[in-house]
Amino acid sequence: MSAFNPVNHPAKAFHPIHVSTTNVEYNKQDSKLEVICTIFTDDFEAALAKQYHTKTDLSKAEMHTAMDALIKSYLADNLHIKADGASSKLNYLGFEINREAVDVYLESDKTTVPKKVNVDVSLLHNLFDDQINIVHITINGIRKSEKLDYPDKKVEQVF
Repeated sequence: MSAFNPVNHPAKAFHPIHVSTTNVEYNKQDSKLEVICTIFTDDFEAALAKQYHTKTDLSKAEMHTAMDALIKSYLADNLHIKADGASSKLNYLGFEINREAVDVYLESDKTTVPKKVNVDVSLLHNLFDDQINIVHITINGIRKSEKLDYPDKKVEQVF
C-alpha cells in the first residue's frame, strides 16, 4: 500500500465533506453576542472568488486588507442573527487562519440576555449543494446545537 501523497490529489480529497461551524455565544460581561465562523480555507477562498469575481488568498499578508473587505461583505449577506425577534447588527472584527480553516470573528452591539435566538446561515451555499452548516448557540452556559443540510439555513433555539 502506498502512502497518501497530497500533491497527487485535488484539494477536495482533504475534506470530501463540505462543512462550516458557526458558534454564537452570549458574553455576560460585555453584554454582546460573540460569533466565530469556522470555514475550510480552500472552500472559503473559492466561495469568495465566485461571489466577487476576484482572486482570493486568505493566507497572504499583503492581501489581508482586501480579504477583510470581501469577508465582511460575504458574512453580511450570509449570516443573520436575531435575539428575541430583533435583528442583531454584527460587527466584523477580523479573521485568522487556523490550520486548514479560517476563523471569522464578529460581535453584536450590546444586548440583553436573549431568551430566543434565530440564526439564518447560508455560508458556502453559493458553492456546494451538499454544504452542512453546524450552528452552536450558548446562552448562560447552556449550549444547543443544530446541523443544517443544504438548502436549510434557519435555526431557532429557545433558552
